Amino acid sequence: MNILFIMYDQLRFDYLSCAGHPHLQTPNFDRVANMGVRFTNAYVQSPVCGSSRMCFYTGRYAASHGAQWNNFPMRVGEQTIGDHLRKLGMNSWIIGKTHMKADAEGMARLGLAPDTQIGARQAECGFDNWCRDDGLWGYGPDGFYDEKRSPYNEYLKSKGYPSENPWADFANAGITDEQIASGWMFRNADQPANIREEDSETPWLTSETIRFVDEAVGPWMAHVSYIKPHWPYIVPAPYHNMFGANHVPSATRHDIERENPHPVYGAYMENKIASAFQRDEVRAKVIPAYMGLIKQCDDQLGRLLDHLETTGKLDDTMIVLTSDHGDYLGDHWLGEKDLFHEQSVKVPMIIYDPRKSADPARGTTCDALVESLDLAATFVEAAGGKVPDHIIEGRSLIPWLNGETPDWRSYAISEYDYSATPQAAKLGIEPRDARLFMVFDGRYKLMHSAAGFRPMMFDLQEDPEEFHDIGESPDHQDIRDKLFGHLHEWGLRMSQRVTKSEHDIKNMGGRSMRRGILPFMYDGSEVPEELTVKYRGPAPADYTED
Repeated sequence: MNILFIMYDQLRFDYLSCAGHPHLQTPNFDRVANMGVRFTNAYVQSPVCGSSRMCFYTGRYAASHGAQWNNFPMRVGEQTIGDHLRKLGMNSWIIGKTHMKADAEGMARLGLAPDTQIGARQAECGFDNWCRDDGLWGYGPDGFYDEKRSPYNEYLKSKGYPSENPWADFANAGITDEQIASGWMFRNADQPANIREEDSETPWLTSETIRFVDEAVGPWMAHVSYIKPHWPYIVPAPYHNMFGANHVPSATRHDIERENPHPVYGAYMENKIASAFQRDEVRAKVIPAYMGLIKQCDDQLGRLLDHLETTGKLDDTMIVLTSDHGDYLGDHWLGEKDLFHEQSVKVPMIIYDPRKSADPARGTTCDALVESLDLAATFVEAAGGKVPDHIIEGRSLIPWLNGETPDWRSYAISEYDYSATPQAAKLGIEPRDARLFMVFDGRYKLMHSAAGFRPMMFDLQEDPEEFHDIGESPDHQDIRDKLFGHLHEWGLRMSQRVTKSEHDIKNMGGRSMRRGILPFMYDGSEVPEELTVKYRGPAPADYTED
């Protein structure tokens, strides 16, 4: 069986028709949901691009792998999906974005050249590179934001788009009175991108995926990682005007959230992203464009599914649809992602398993608390392996896919390191203390700050919109104690003993005795006679006499 692991960047869990969106129809996401299982409580382990992706790729929490912010290198030696699957005879490929920065210093220390196979895999999160493109090709007075090669920009140039950076000048910009209407400016979000639709980012990556499917020698796992619907929020015709201001919901926010907010939350409500999304005219332009981008993603998913079906490969390919985090879109007075409200930390997750064993659960939903790092464990089991649970901290979802009800986790964890942000500087917090932790038991959600600030807490049963912070409520002290107990338990997990499994350790018991290490005996009768046979018998020589 092959695995098609598809990730959409910044796709909210509730912006799909199968998740109940009132206006946005996504028949191809729904199609996969009808073929498999839609997980309704899936949470990422860090609500920011780079760190979240490293949790998906390693199957480990951010505190375990250490790459806790965008462009924080993932240390050399950290095992990823690719490393685990390759041991099982399955190749692992990247098609699109990873947002991973290589540990160049660590590679140099170990003599790993980036142009070798091992070095290249270390630099690509353990994947082999079919077509990596991290997708944000901004450029300014100091040059490009990302200095790596952009296959997409090269493609656009080959199509005749006359620019040093057609990603910025065409794919992510409109045109007004012959002037560039850049997608970086929200006022242009309702303009059609100045590009042929078939040349825009999402169709291009779909074409690359189809080419891979046709040419790859299996078994394989392909991580198809789209940059959209991540900003810049601009989309080509006909998607630019499929939705309008009448499709924009009222922002999920309440004035009470601004009354004595948690200091970190307050700092985020005052940053420039939040300030922009607090403006109704911004939401009226951005959200229809965001919906158009999702609609284009859905259409391209349909194109890919049709190709798999036509070629007969749908019957032997597991398909996973998910996202690295959500998008506030003005809810809770915020934009982007970062904190732990549902709009940010909860993601769509839909899995189709083609095997007959999964027939009982087809077309169902699962409300279990699922973590993003569960996918790594799922892929290992799907490939026929035993999950190395001393390394991978997630749990396989295969039992749920088969319609079973396994004993499962009672809480989900997410982490956020905001040490590199202006908010940390504004609050005067040292980098080591600029960390937040979420623990969610399915009803109560607690946010703990390592900087010593008070906790935040919400009761999602009584307050599903997360407006009323009960982090200091005396009536909920027992709940806080329980959640802090979960966080303490999580903090005590065995996370770094990755070179010896439980099985290895159990098999070590007594082995040293059979190799002649026999301390603490009086006369040898304390152990089986066979263990002392090498230490009994005539002396080979006597050197005790002068």
